[in-house]
Amino acid sequence: MLNSAQRPTNEIKHFVLSSYFGDGLRITFGVLFPSLFMLEFDKINIGMTISLGALCASVVDSPGPIVHRRNAMLTTTGIVSLVALLVGFANLSIPILGLMITGFSFLFSMFYVYGLRAAAIGTAALLVMTLSIGDIRPLHEIMMHPVYILIGGLWYTALSLSLYRIMPYRIAQQSLGDSIVEVAKFMKIKAAFYREGVDYDENYKKLIETQISVNEKQDATREMLFKTREIVRESTQEGRFLVVVFVDIIDLFEQIMSTFYNYQHLHKQFDSIGILKKYEDILTLLADELEKIGYDLKMGTTPHLSPIIPRKLQELHLAVLDLEEHAEEHGFTALSIGALKNIEVNIKNIFARLKKIVGNFKNRKKKTLNSSDLATDQFISHQEFEPKIFRENLTFDSEIFRHSLRVALVMLVGFIIAQSFEFLHSNWILLTIMVIMKPAFSLTKERNYHRLIGTIVGAIFGLLILSYQHNKNVLFAILLLCMLGAYSFQRKNYVVSVLFMTPFILILYNFLGMGNISILEERVMDTFIGGGISFIASYFLFPAWEKEKLQKVLVEMLEANLEYFRQVRGLYLGNEFHYLPYKLARKDVYVKTANLASAFQRMFSEPKSKQTSIKEVHKFSVLNHLFASYTATLGLYVKEHFDQIPDFHNLQMVGDNTEKILALGIKTLQGEEVDLAEVQLIQLKNPVRDDEETVLLIPEQYINLQKAALDILKITTKIKL
Repeated sequence: MLNSAQRPTNEIKHFVLSSYFGDGLRITFGVLFPSLFMLEFDKINIGMTISLGALCASVVDSPGPIVHRRNAMLTTTGIVSLVALLVGFANLSIPILGLMITGFSFLFSMFYVYGLRAAAIGTAALLVMTLSIGDIRPLHEIMMHPVYILIGGLWYTALSLSLYRIMPYRIAQQSLGDSIVEVAKFMKIKAAFYREGVDYDENYKKLIETQISVNEKQDATREMLFKTREIVRESTQEGRFLVVVFVDIIDLFEQIMSTFYNYQHLHKQFDSIGILKKYEDILTLLADELEKIGYDLKMGTTPHLSPIIPRKLQELHLAVLDLEEHAEEHGFTALSIGALKNIEVNIKNIFARLKKIVGNFKNRKKKTLNSSDLATDQFISHQEFEPKIFRENLTFDSEIFRHSLRVALVMLVGFIIAQSFEFLHSNWILLTIMVIMKPAFSLTKERNYHRLIGTIVGAIFGLLILSYQHNKNVLFAILLLCMLGAYSFQRKNYVVSVLFMTPFILILYNFLGMGNISILEERVMDTFIGGGISFIASYFLFPAWEKEKLQKVLVEMLEANLEYFRQVRGLYLGNEFHYLPYKLARKDVYVKTANLASAFQRMFSEPKSKQTSIKEVHKFSVLNHLFASYTATLGLYVKEHFDQIPDFHNLQMVGDNTEKILALGIKTLQGEEVDLAEVQLIQLKNPVRDDEETVLLIPEQYINLQKAALDILKITTKIKL
């Protein structure tokens, strides 16, 4: 296991090898180079305009299929050039400029209807609009300004595409490596359930929160792998390798998700003899090994599993055998011992999957990987860009429409305030509003808080730097470091990004001969003004509260779990085993679980008066996670023993009842009345006895699922929608 000294080192290694740091390096070079190049010709103003065009193109250059990135950068470059031209003319008239700010703020905020990358295009357009406000120029400069921005956008696009051609699989490797590390974190939290004295509620909270991150990373990796033509066609060994490892990681995550027994019962029975500590230790050790695999993938090296693992597994096996021999002395039942044995088998299967993944690394070099043969189209989302989608959202029923209207009105108010008090950098207020305001109140609140904290702390650091350091070379090195930090953390940790961005701006103004205390004071003041307006507007002006969308999220969660259970259960009824519908149902459960957890987090950060049934929704999340874990256990067993599964006809009634109970939960959430007194659990009087392991595992899991379904139904009756 990793010690306390290794963990910070691994975190630093993880970040430096991540796509975040790679993005930071690319953006820093792409934005800074034009200014430095033009400085050699004493044309710094032109250079900074070209850098602005490069910065706008970089906004949409987030990880994803290269075709999507290319199209987004080219589209952004064209749009921001046009916006810069129109704002250049509008600067000649304050009323026209105010109308243009309002109209553009609404239009580009509506880009959210086409997904996050399209929303980033809108953000880039608003960025160039905001930074161009009040910049009154002669006619020939108005015409040339968008040309320089166009050059900057094309320069950055060419740079990004060139780097991709040089290292076509690098971003996919980083994304897959990040995904593996997140699964390892999930596994460590799961291991903590075997720790004596664990806080179950707190650990489930951590588990579900981490599952959000796991799902985000897996979705990003899935999109990148399955939408990249070179990888999907498997025309190269590296492409096959990445797809095979990704598929194995998804299967491994299912193995980790599985739950064979109630943790509270396990601790109640076995804490006195300390055997559960062995389970925690071996799972944590395996998680550390998985984490190393993620690092090795990003570094391009071949991982090697620790030779300690087989010895630890053997020690665990002997401990379980010894416990089984003396079960009667301790008063343990065959069922409880069977639970320990099944968990042991699961751990061995996890180790076997790790060995298979490591084997893929070795086979990559030997060029012996088999084709993955995946139906990839059904596992990825497809974004439509039809004009009708935009038109259909032009209604108050649309959250994006209300958000866009709110942004437009707040940007207008910010512009009026800036013009009324004649701030030196009036566009800083609008810039703060633009980056803070999000469709959901909770996201706006979080951004606002991070912006304020990052600006204040960053301003203090910037002031200290400029007060005690006057060497231009040292200041330039600090500027580079701040740029790299700002761009590296902008997608990972916004508060840290702003903390780096503020001293970067102050040092930049110092180089331009404008560095003084008034710049610092104005930036902080403008941030407070813009943040204050945004916060008030998000609360009072067409607000969007999570409770309004809660019913849809809860119902989708139950529907996904119901379909997943049906797919698995059908295999026990003799249905033919088809991987595709099974994997689609499994993926849907993971996505809906993450959606529910995200919705809960957002609602929890909203004002208490706007929350509804917060404790019940948390309990609902935990119960649905348990239900999915029990289903995963059944799914794993039937996949591994499909040809040996005995006749489970006497479990059919339990399965039918479980489906019925979940269906009642859906009806309850949809507003129908359900009489809980009429809902009964079906007991198994004569379980199947074909072999001991099956007797201990399968019927117990069916009963667990039925109980979990009933608990879910009970909690749905308490949720107020």
